[in-house]
Amino acid sequence: MKLSEIGEFGLIERLQLLIGQRQQAALASSTSSGEPQGLLLGIGDDCAVWRYGDVTQLATTDTLVQDVHFILENTSWQDLGWKALAINLSDIAAMGGIPHSALVTLGLPETAAVEGIEALYEGMLDCGQEYSTLLIGGDIVSAPLFFITVTVVGQASGRIPYPNNVLLRSSGVAGDAIAVTGHLGSSAAGLKLLKAGIHPPALGFALDAHRRPVPRIGTGQLALEAGVRCGMDVSDGLVGDLEKLCAASGMAAEVAVARLPVRQELREHFPQEWVDLALTGGEDYELLLTGPAEVLDAVRERGDVPISIIGRMQPGVPGQVTVRSEDGTIMKMGRSGWDHLRRG
Repeated sequence: MKLSEIGEFGLIERLQLLIGQRQQAALASSTSSGEPQGLLLGIGDDCAVWRYGDVTQLATTDTLVQDVHFILENTSWQDLGWKALAINLSDIAAMGGIPHSALVTLGLPETAAVEGIEALYEGMLDCGQEYSTLLIGGDIVSAPLFFITVTVVGQASGRIPYPNNVLLRSSGVAGDAIAVTGHLGSSAAGLKLLKAGIHPPALGFALDAHRRPVPRIGTGQLALEAGVRCGMDVSDGLVGDLEKLCAASGMAAEVAVARLPVRQELREHFPQEWVDLALTGGEDYELLLTGPAEVLDAVRERGDVPISIIGRMQPGVPGQVTVRSEDGTIMKMGRSGWDHLRRG
């Protein structure tokens, strides 16, 4: 069997099953120096979650590879550093968590410029300063092309016990409203502009969204405090990520194109593409939340980030997402989002 036959998420499912079978007994054990500890949540959500003493800790990791996730010719080193840390902070935000430290591994060709690496770290330090995250170590290896792997460790709120102190993909229920923060499609539009070598002033927000995503850490914490229990971030495309959330919750969902929060300038510049950019474009790093509409409204009123209700969770085939076009008809989706190992 080839990776292209099962894709990234099929591989993750197989590894999750293998790890669960081999480590079940070890993961269930729990003592060290008299303090209770143990894994609460492993593969399958935005972060791993474990308990040590009275603290619920979170960890996530992500890798950016040259010519797969970025092209150095149209990406500054500082922007790349910001993004490498920000996309991991977005996973912490997706759990309603609080980040505190990061480890960085670099794969470097011998020809890499020292000044570029220093600028990369300037970008990470800028992002870390903005979101109270310290760079505490890592590793450097030789590689045929550049890559950067960042691991971020954080913790959940200490005021309420697990599982109510984190947002989980598996906590969606029938009747929940589905909401997203911010705007969709901007990052994918920014990538298209960069590839085309054009920089329309009216679409500067799209370039910014792609180069310097904003992790919604404060909104994730607000959502948790308001009573939201189900969420994740939108990294691989709205529909694809909603499918994952629905599968984890054993639910189906319906989304209305007419409700998608897409900037008017983007609609005007991409009149034939904006719907696809919003539904499947990826790298938005907005939060996808489900819960009672009045609770989601309360989150919006308490915060300073736009939150739009775009659909509803419902009984049905787990993982099935129906998209209704602006005229109310059901859209046929060619693809649902990004998959590293199956790009057709």
